[in-house]
Amino acid sequence: MVLHLLKLCVGPASIGELEARIARHRDEALRLGGDTRPSHVTRMVPKRAAAIAGQGSIYWVMKGTLSCRQPILAIDPFTGTDGIDRCRLVLDPAVTAVAPRPCRPFQGWRYLEAGDAPADLDRASAGDLAEMPESLRRELAALGLI
Repeated sequence: MVLHLLKLCVGPASIGELEARIARHRDEALRLGGDTRPSHVTRMVPKRAAAIAGQGSIYWVMKGTLSCRQPILAIDPFTGTDGIDRCRLVLDPAVTAVAPRPCRPFQGWRYLEAGDAPADLDRASAGDLAEMPESLRRELAALGLI
């Protein structure tokens, strides 16, 4: 059974800003000869990692709205230079907009069952919603109109 993670996106306030951050990290990794795949480091390893890695996605909440997702390619536990155990979520660089949904703030990450995950935006609409500016989609979702 596929399982996803739900996480607050700290920093980028839009899908475009997230994509720009991914591009900056890729360019920096190319310059330094490192791994160009985007990743997100967390303190805890998901206990249900087997149902997530290679199958699930991380769904990003931006400015109070569940906005987009990135497939999770791998979950790699490691120990930092400070001796603290951490977990690297290796992500696909492709960011997919999803049908917006309001989401309250929370700490850490949450599991998101596949049946509860929003549909990808291009499949969720006949085109009108996908053509709408992200800020307008966010406002309509906050009002419960979409």
